[in-house]
Parts: sequence; structure tokens; C-alpha cells
Amino acid sequence: MENYKVAAVTDDGETISQHFGRAMYYEVLSIENGKIVKRERREKMGHHNFAQEEHHHSNERHGFDESSHNKHVSMAEAIKDCKILLARGMGAGAYQSMLQLNNKPVVTDIRKIDDAVKAVIDGTIIDHTEKLH
Repeated sequence: MENYKVAAVTDDGETISQHFGRAMYYEVLSIENGKIVKRERREKMGHHNFAQEEHHHSNERHGFDESSHNKHVSMAEAIKDCKILLARGMGAGAYQSMLQLNNKPVVTDIRKIDDAVKAVIDGTIIDHTEKLH
């Protein structure tokens, strides 16, 4: 069994946030031999950090421009040691940015962090990419 870390976007440490960009924290769970051995809360950059910046509208789809990608990179900085990122909603641009950063995003319909991480460990988690916006 491999050892790895799973991050979940959260506001309360219990449930996975509905929206990746708006969540305040990451709950990071360390997995060793199929068991959660450690959890920690990390501050997360998000829309609230970028509120003062002006929005750049280009012909590209929302979230796919260079400015958005750079924001996604700063959001991911705190979890660059994690293999998987759990969210219950996410923009398609953020999803693509996470893939480029080798942090596998999973859009899940599971609300509780512990239940979703168990599904990751069991290999039964479903990535609902149809929920990307």
C-alpha cells in the first residue's frame, strides 16, 4: 500500500465545500496502509483573496485564461504535497489547472470528508465531471 495525502476543500473541517474557489480551508488527511493516520487544517487562498483584483474578460472560457491559472496555482500551493483534491463543485478551469499541477481533482457528491476519503482509499470514489461549471 502506498502512503499519500488527500486534501478536501472545507469551511468546517467536517464537510466538503460546495465550491472549490470559495472554501476557506483545506482539510489534509495523510493515508498510510489504507488508514487515515493524520489530519491537519491548512489555510486556503480563494476568491476572498482575489476580490480586489479586477476581472479580466477575454475570449477564452471563464477560468482558462492565464490570470485564472495563476490564481489556481496560488490556491494549490498549500496542497502541493497532496495526490488528490476533493470538492463538491469546481470550475472547469480550476479542474484543468489542478490536473496540470499533478493534483488529481475529484468532484464528489459525498458530503462528509471522512466518507469521501474512505471511498478514495477503497477505490470507489466517483469523479462527477458533469458538475464542473
